[in-house]
Amino acid sequence: MKNISLRLSTLAAATALMVPMAPAQAQQKFMTIGTGGVTGVYYAAGGAICRLVNKDRAKHGIRCSVESTGGSVFNVNTIKAGELDLGFTQSDVQFNSLKGVGQFKDAGAYGDLRAVFAVHPEPFTVVARKEANITKFEDFKGKRFNVGNPGSGTRSSMEELLSAMGWKMGDFSLASELKADEHGPALCDGKIDGFYYAVGHPSANIQDPTTSCGAKLVSITGPAIDKLVADKPYYAKVTLPGGLYPNNPQPTNTYGVIATVVASSKTPTDTVYAVVKSVFENFDEFKKLHPALANLNPENMIKDGLSAPLHEGAVKYYKEKGWMK
Repeated sequence: MKNISLRLSTLAAATALMVPMAPAQAQQKFMTIGTGGVTGVYYAAGGAICRLVNKDRAKHGIRCSVESTGGSVFNVNTIKAGELDLGFTQSDVQFNSLKGVGQFKDAGAYGDLRAVFAVHPEPFTVVARKEANITKFEDFKGKRFNVGNPGSGTRSSMEELLSAMGWKMGDFSLASELKADEHGPALCDGKIDGFYYAVGHPSANIQDPTTSCGAKLVSITGPAIDKLVADKPYYAKVTLPGGLYPNNPQPTNTYGVIATVVASSKTPTDTVYAVVKSVFENFDEFKKLHPALANLNPENMIKDGLSAPLHEGAVKYYKEKGWMK
């Protein structure tokens, strides 16, 4: 990615030198947002952001593209490596990366991590195969369960849940590591009995198995969850309303995180400013681009779930709007 960007910018510079009166698009900059699996909300929300950025590219000269990735942890690590400009990450992963704890213990604290804004809540959602007769999370002991792919926020949150409950991966008869795009079909094909996924709702990823094979949502509750939520500043309890998905008329009680967009302190100020301005100047349109975005409000988006300092490009816009002093 670095090499491509370098060649493009070199070409643009050369073109500008050869043709002093060249049009503005010769100066065009490219930026990439890391998201998640193509059926998840990150990918859809990233597409929504890029659509708005690209709508105004004649003004700012930035072309935005979306990359489907392994998810939260992958995005933070790839931003750190300088290969993504911005990325989506769960609020707990943002916190852990900044502090150098949890899955970032070996890598150490990432002091250059910067928050841009928060997006939608992401309840941890457990889905069971109808025939598995699961009524509570504890029923999955000895069953085939998808714990999420390495590098995803889902996986790191799953590991934290198991630790809080005193469980190990070996407590499942199979702990599969399928990506988010794969767990629904595997469930309906009878290859796994359940999966765990951090996702904004409603999600096509959950809609598909509940529609196709009558999959059931399972609540995640109990003393271990109460303590986990009380101890961790980035978690909150959530109730999914009954009827949100086919064949699931009852409410589902769980807990979750908040999806956030992050960058590096090295991500150019004008790039982040353009992203933030494009979203908030077209806010009604942004909220309509995916149902999970429908209830967003700017007041919460500039503070909820953001443990890293705000990027200076974001601060510039928020101050212009009078949202920050």
